[in-house]
Parts: sequence; C-alpha cells; structure tokens
Amino acid sequence: MKIRYFYYSILTHNYQHILALQFAVETINENPSILPNVSLGFHVLNSNFHARWTYRGSVELLSTRGRFIPNYKCDVQTNIATVIGGPNSNVCLFMASILCIYKIPQFAYGSAAMMNDKSQGVFLHQLFPNLDHQYKGILQVLLYFQWTWIGVLYVDDDIGESFVENTLPIFAQEGICFDFAKTFPQRVFSSEMITIASEGLKIIRIVMERTTKVIIVLGEIQSIIVLRLMLQFSKFHEIPMKAKVWIFTAQMDFTSHPLVRSLEMDFIHGVLSFAVHTKDVFSFHQFLRLRKLPSEKEDGFFRDFWEDAFQCSFSHSNVETKPGGLCTGEEKLETLPGSVFEMSMTSHSYSLYNAVHAVAEALHAMHSRKGYKRAIQRRERRELLNQQPWKLHHYLKSNSFNNSVGETFTFSSRGELIAGFDLINWVTFPNQSFQRVKVGKVDSPGIVSTISEDTIVWPNDFKQVCPISLCNGRCNSGYSKTKIEGKPFCCYDCHSCPEGKISNQNDTEDCFQCPENQYPNMDQNLCLPKGISFLSFEESLGFTLTLCALLFSFLTALVLYIFIKHRETPIVKANNRNLSYVLLISLLFCFLCTLLFIGQPTKLMCLLRQTTFGITFSIAISSVLAKTIIVVLAFMATTPGGGMRKWSGKQMASSIVLSCSFIQALIFTVWLVTTPPFPDVDMHSLIEEIILECKEGSITMFYLVLGFLGFLATISFTVAFLARNLPDSFNEAKFITFSMLVFCSVWVSFVPTYLSTKGKYMVAVEIFSILASSAGLLLCIFSPKCYIIIVRPELNNKEQLRRRK
Repeated sequence: MKIRYFYYSILTHNYQHILALQFAVETINENPSILPNVSLGFHVLNSNFHARWTYRGSVELLSTRGRFIPNYKCDVQTNIATVIGGPNSNVCLFMASILCIYKIPQFAYGSAAMMNDKSQGVFLHQLFPNLDHQYKGILQVLLYFQWTWIGVLYVDDDIGESFVENTLPIFAQEGICFDFAKTFPQRVFSSEMITIASEGLKIIRIVMERTTKVIIVLGEIQSIIVLRLMLQFSKFHEIPMKAKVWIFTAQMDFTSHPLVRSLEMDFIHGVLSFAVHTKDVFSFHQFLRLRKLPSEKEDGFFRDFWEDAFQCSFSHSNVETKPGGLCTGEEKLETLPGSVFEMSMTSHSYSLYNAVHAVAEALHAMHSRKGYKRAIQRRERRELLNQQPWKLHHYLKSNSFNNSVGETFTFSSRGELIAGFDLINWVTFPNQSFQRVKVGKVDSPGIVSTISEDTIVWPNDFKQVCPISLCNGRCNSGYSKTKIEGKPFCCYDCHSCPEGKISNQNDTEDCFQCPENQYPNMDQNLCLPKGISFLSFEESLGFTLTLCALLFSFLTALVLYIFIKHRETPIVKANNRNLSYVLLISLLFCFLCTLLFIGQPTKLMCLLRQTTFGITFSIAISSVLAKTIIVVLAFMATTPGGGMRKWSGKQMASSIVLSCSFIQALIFTVWLVTTPPFPDVDMHSLIEEIILECKEGSITMFYLVLGFLGFLATISFTVAFLARNLPDSFNEAKFITFSMLVFCSVWVSFVPTYLSTKGKYMVAVEIFSILASSAGLLLCIFSPKCYIIIVRPELNNKEQLRRRK
C-alpha cells in the first residue's frame, strides 16, 4: 500500500520532513499491533512552489505509474490510501481542488489552507489548529508583555488578507495599535533574489525607522529565507539595524537556502514563535544518527540533500565547486549546525509524523471490521488493496488517534486538528546553531495557560530586559492620557490630574475623585485619609482665643468689681449705674460665650452658641443705646423750660433694654422652633480635612440676628455721634461714639471675612469678632472711668461732674 505526498524543495531543513515520514512509516511497519501483514509505503513528489507542478502531480497520482494518462489506472500496487501535502498552504489548496473530485482523503501538515469552495475541504484534514486560536494566543502574549505598539509583516495571500481585514480590528479593540502593516515579497528562487532585494529594502527601511520594538511576521515556511535576505541587503545601504522582537506564526519555520547559509543569524536571537504543540520523539534522534546514505533508487533527494548539507560532492566533476570535497557517505548529521539541519523533530515534521499514524490507525480500524475479516478469509489480498479511498474518510473523521509517543490527537468537525500551540524562544550560538526553547503554552481555545518569562532570552541590545513597545512613554500614576489628534489611540500625551483627582495606575484614561473621607497626596497618585478639623482647646489658635476670652472676662469682672466698690461715687452714679452693671455683666457673658465656639461641636453646643451670643450682645448694645439716649435726655432735662426730665429715669433705660432684648429673643425663638442650628460634617470645603461644624440651620435667621444687632449699633452710634459735642465733663457721648465705631467696624468687616474662610478658621473669625467688639465696648466706655476712679480720684466729685466747658 502506497502513501503519496508532495514535497516542494530539497532545502536542508525541509528535508527533515521526508525523514520524519520515513521514520513514521518504519515505526508503524515494525509494530505488529497495527496493520499486521500489511506494509505501508510512500512516494514523494516535488511541487516546486508552482501551481502547475502541483496540479500535474495531483493528476499523476490518478494515472498509472510511469504513464501520464489522467483518470486511467491499471496498477493496483500504486493504489492511493491518502495524500499528505505541505508545508505550504498553496500546495494543499491546489492539491485539494483535484483530489477532492475523486474523494481522496488528504492531510495538510503545514499551513492551514483557505478553501475557496467548502466542498473542497470535506476530504481535507488539517494538521493545524484553528487559525483564530493562534491569533488569540498572539493577542494574549502582546497583552501579557503590554506591547501595544506593534508592526505587522504578512504574505499577500488569502491568509494574510484575512488576518489584516478580520483579526487586526479585534487586536485594536483590545488596545493594540499598529505602527505599520506591510506585505513582503514571497519568492524563493535564486533568479528572483534581485527582486527580493529591491522590494525588501523598502520594507526593512520602514521596519527599522519606525519606533515599534515588536514585529509580527505572518508568513509561510519559506518566509524566513526572504526575511534573512531583506535584512542582509539592508546592511549594504547603511540602514541602521535596531533590535526588534520578532513574533513568528506557526506557519513559519526556520529554513535555510544554500545561498544564505553563510549569513548571520543574529536577528533570530530572542525570536518568539508559535508552533503546533509537539512532544519530544527521542527515538527520532537515534533514527537520524543511524541514517545511512541510501541509493538513488531508494531516495532521489537524499544525495542532493547530502551535498548541500555537507558542502561536498559525489561527482569528481563538481569537486572544485564544493568546499567540502568528495562526499564519503560517512558524514554524520549530528555534526551539522542547527542552521543547516536540526536533529530534534520540528513542529511541521511532527505534524507529518502524526498524519502517518492517523492514516495507519484509520486503515487498521477499517480492516478490523468483521466484514473485512471475513473478506480477508474469502478473498485474495489483491482485492483488499483495491479498496476505494473514500471509504477511509469516515474513519479519519470520526476517530481519535495515538502516535508512538503516547499522545492523542483528534480532528474537529471542520477537519482541523484539536490541539494547542507552544510558545518557542529561539536562542542562537556563535557556531551557526540555534536552540528552540519552549517558554509557554497556548491551550486549544487560544488561551495562554503558561508563560515562563524568566526563561525567555531577549535580543542582545535589550540587555536581557523585557522590551517596552509603546507609541510613547507610559503615563505614570498621577497623570492621565490625552489623545493626540491625527495619531492612533495608543499615542497620547500625559497631563497631570486636575486638583482633587488622582490616578493610581499607569496609563489611566481618566483621573477619579477620592472617596469623601480621603484626599489626594501631592503626587496625586494616592488617597490619604482626611484629618478631623474643628477648633479645639489644645491647638495654638484655640488656646490663644481661650486665653484672650478669659483675660477679657477677668478684666470685665475687675471693672464690675471696681464699679460696685465705688458705686457711691459721682462718676459711677452718673449715667445710671444699674445700666453700667447690666452692660458689664452682658459683656462678661459675651466674652465667656466664645468658649462655646471652641471644642468638638455637639447638638447642645450648637443650640447655645448663637443663642447666647445673640441675646447677650443685644443686651449689651441695647444698654449702650440706653446710656446714649439717657445722656441726651439728661442734658435736655436740665435745659430751662425742658420737658424731658420725666423720660430720663430708670424706667426709660429698663424699657429700652427689655424691649430690644425681647425682640432678639423672639427672633431666636422663631429660629430654634423652625430650623435650629445642628452639628454637621463638611467633607468638601477643605481638601485635606473633614470639618466638624455647627450649621446655622437657616442662614436667613443668622443674618437677621446680626442685622438686628447692627440696627441697634447704628442707632446708638448715630445718637452718640450727634451728642458728641454736648458739654459733658466726662465726654460720655464721645466714648460711646468711639465704642460704636469700633463695634460697627468689626462687624462690617466680619461678613466678607466670615464668608471667605472655611472650617475652624470661620469659627475663629466669629470668636475674634465677638472678642474685638466686646473689648471695644469695654475699653472705650469704661477705661476712662476706671482711670479717674483709680488714678485720678480727685476728679471723682460732684463739682467736676457739674463743671461745664
């Protein structure tokens, strides 16, 4: 039984595919449990990279051996069980268009072919997983290493066009941008080297001038020859070579043409490539070591391979052209550098190796049926060999298969191999050898399950540091990305976060607010817990204000004590001493009420703050107003013929104080009943602090209280100002004028200052205004009297009091 497949070249690396085929056939023939008494054979045809040769070989398989008569076969010994084609996708495509008509099962062991007609793919089994799974794996590798700025080189065929049109947009949706996406020449003949150089030079110039560090190469098995030539020719045109991380798809493999054998291999050092999952076949290495030179009849390619590999010749006429002299046939394959021939089975060879096992097991399953067992007993062996090949298709499609190393593989309903990919890292050595190191695995759905980043060897220029491939530098935490007009979305500027916002990761699209109880640090990349802010007794500001309040309270009490002690003296009696007592007591409470503004706000404290302040101040101002009016009325009462004596008594003073205080108390009653003050937490006024404060409840009522105090102060100031020139020996009206001037100045400046401050400083402003205005009343009104009582007691008599200017 013969198994035929196409092989397109005798390139030294690709010759391993033939050896893998031979090794698989011999392994099966030596296994008595598979196809006993039946030997598998194979025949190799060369497609020479041309559709014409591929079609010719396909038709030749349908003819009698040695006679090219399509559709005429009389030789049972050359009956076809299946055809294995590859590794180029076009070989499989052209092959399928002929052989599918005759329902001959086929295997594509290289690139996955893009079938134009679905009916052609029915009998084609691809030893290559779904392409979309590979592309998903590439995407995950890019995202794993955070490579978002990449270049793409692809072969201009159906697979390449489908990748650009359908897959690259998916990459873009995941945040991958493309510096360029170019096709490169896909020619391999020596006569076309000049064309490769001309076209490739333009492409390499683009690759090296662009900023991306990562290049995806989507090609065929022979594409690496073209890439090596392109890089070599660029050296003669002074194109500076920059280190790049090349990512090869699984369709590609290392292939060396004799013309490029001596070229440097540095560019593949650090390459990452995908490969169909393989398992080490240790016996294949032994098979290669024991390989002997066959006769030309047995293998017409082997002598050409031997001459190219060892640079020797079997013919005396060619000795001068071969540096190795005459071939002895005793040369050893293991002495060849890896760039010429690899002793380990490559992924393409492994796929072909699996294809042979699949065919063998399918034939074994078909021949093991009871009907075939009876047929073997009844018929001649020649009849068994004359089975129609389409019958084998059912067994190939429905079964799982095992190879000699114990690995099981299955085909999907679409004829694709259900398998994963290996992520391979290529490492070169000075002797033109290289090694493939498995550094990752991509499972069947295209999910990267493992990546051993520590074992990856990067190109030398990267100093064994994972390269960064971005359109521009990363935006550090504390910055956000801003798109640059006219460039891909991966290209952006970095701008610091606005005030109050942070970004705690690199390349953040937008900054965000910290939680309410936190605030941004100086670098705007971290949220810090906010401190609790209120005016406390422990801090310096609170301690200073407390000290001032107690000091002025002590002075007020001292003045009150002096006035009580000297209550019978003329200066104390003048202007209604009871009013002086009321004013001093109200000022004492004004100073003490500021202590309610210091400390952590509570519900009771918030209710007492403004109430105590408003009522005590209204009593104080109304007392000053009463004193002012009494001064005026007292002067008018002493005027001959005046009728004001009856209005200058105690009842007048009491009625003024009580009525004004009542009005203020009424305002507070309405305030406390409707919208009373309450403790509150302000998260937003200050960036770094949480403010504990007392909310007024109704800002209208708060300013109504201040407005009423201002109204009383204005009347008192006006009356005192008009009476400032009355002939009073103690200048009471002038002192009241000055005190009201201070009072009004303080509270007029209080409003804008209060509104422009926040937190504890707002409270401090109100405390300062209370202390300053109260101190103004105390000092301006009572300090002259205390001076006379204590320092100049001789002036404290009725004669001086009655003296007129």
